[in-house]
Amino acid sequence: MRMADLKQGERGAAAMHGRVGHGGHGGHGGGHPMAATPAVVGDYLVRIGCDPLTEAFGKRAFSPPWRGSRPVDADNADAVIERVFATPRSETAVAYLHVPYCQNHCLFCGFFENVWRPEAGPAYVDDLIAELAAKSHTRLIASAPIDAVYIGGGTPSALDADDLSRLIEALHRYLPLSADCEITLEGRSYGFDIAKAAKLAEAGVNRLSIGVQSFSTTVRRRLGRKRSGEEVAAFLSELLALGRTSVVCDLIYGLPGQSEADWRRDIDTVARIGLDGVTLYALNMFPGGPMARAVEHGKLPPPATPSAQAPLYAEGVERLTDRGWLQVSQSHLVRSLRERNRYNASIKRGVACLPFGAGAGGQAHGHRWRNVIDIAQRCEMIAQNRAPIEGLALVPSDHAAHAMIAAGLETGRLDLAAVEALRPGFRVAVTPLLANWTAAGLGELHGDGFSPSLAGSFWISNLTSGLTAGLSAAATMCEGRCVL
Repeated sequence: MRMADLKQGERGAAAMHGRVGHGGHGGHGGGHPMAATPAVVGDYLVRIGCDPLTEAFGKRAFSPPWRGSRPVDADNADAVIERVFATPRSETAVAYLHVPYCQNHCLFCGFFENVWRPEAGPAYVDDLIAELAAKSHTRLIASAPIDAVYIGGGTPSALDADDLSRLIEALHRYLPLSADCEITLEGRSYGFDIAKAAKLAEAGVNRLSIGVQSFSTTVRRRLGRKRSGEEVAAFLSELLALGRTSVVCDLIYGLPGQSEADWRRDIDTVARIGLDGVTLYALNMFPGGPMARAVEHGKLPPPATPSAQAPLYAEGVERLTDRGWLQVSQSHLVRSLRERNRYNASIKRGVACLPFGAGAGGQAHGHRWRNVIDIAQRCEMIAQNRAPIEGLALVPSDHAAHAMIAAGLETGRLDLAAVEALRPGFRVAVTPLLANWTAAGLGELHGDGFSPSLAGSFWISNLTSGLTAGLSAAATMCEGRCVL
């Protein structure tokens, strides 16, 4: 399991499928300040003269794009979701397929659902294919191309090669995939082999995203990972030698017992192998989760604080960019042109995400929802001719502006004029904040653009939260003028 971020991965926030699981953008972390009262712009001002990388904020903020969503009454949910699927799209979308099984519960993961049983695979793939077929003719699905598909979990690579192949073939049969559609399969090296990878490439998978977390065997053993770091590195090299797909991996910094030298070797190993891309996630330790309990009981040392994680992030980015890698988002760096990272970038922009499978989340036409995660309940609802969804809600009124802020900061330049066009008064509301951040070393203003520095990128969730508070302030100012 990875984050989004939220995978949701990363793993995308809009897709609600756990891509923020590793805390690439702070995860549950709370921020400055995560109090019961709504945050205001002034809460995100930084002390001038502090070290912006390690001291800008006390902890990470978390400003999910779904905050402020308005639940749809359960009695109306079936009718509303029917209208959503009956409404055509005018723009491309992405699709997310969820596989809610893992071989074991890794300590860092807060999204474990079901223990993998090989006998469960064929029936679950049957269910996914049936859902693809049933929804394929709806106007939401059929009206415009889908240019990225992410098969996440869970551990999709645990599925049998034949089951995965027929699932990929069903994607091509039932979805309007663009000619250059990015099809990502998420997995781990355990239970995966080159023969399976070759068969998946033959079926149409063109991107493999492998959850490594660390190449240190000692650190991996603490996390519950089964293969040694050397074995994982060798497997990734074999995948690259196969030459059939883009190959990317995740690394986590700030893990319990992970030294600076461990992290440096992780970065150097990625560069030595020559992966197409890598995502650098900050650890997000979920309260009450297995890692938090292990730390509480003294079985693991405490993980690194955000101020201790910050230099690790900076060193990871700098060591790779010095070797010619390109940073395309806050946490993702690429070495080759074939690594497009299209799904994750699209999720950040707030595009429609079409969900399939138990636990998959998505959004379209101003609504967000999640497929029922309990497989037995899902089957029962389908048998009763009911939509197997939960949490259906209207997205916040500023959802598009929030997505523009998040995507702009992610890619290194926020277009302030474009946000202003969506929310008049935004520039006035955030002017003191941007001036403060520029003076503090968190970014630079260039006309209508704001670009975060390396320190600002580390604290990106706080910057996003501060600018989102500016949206609220602008809305309040507008309401005041309307009243007057």
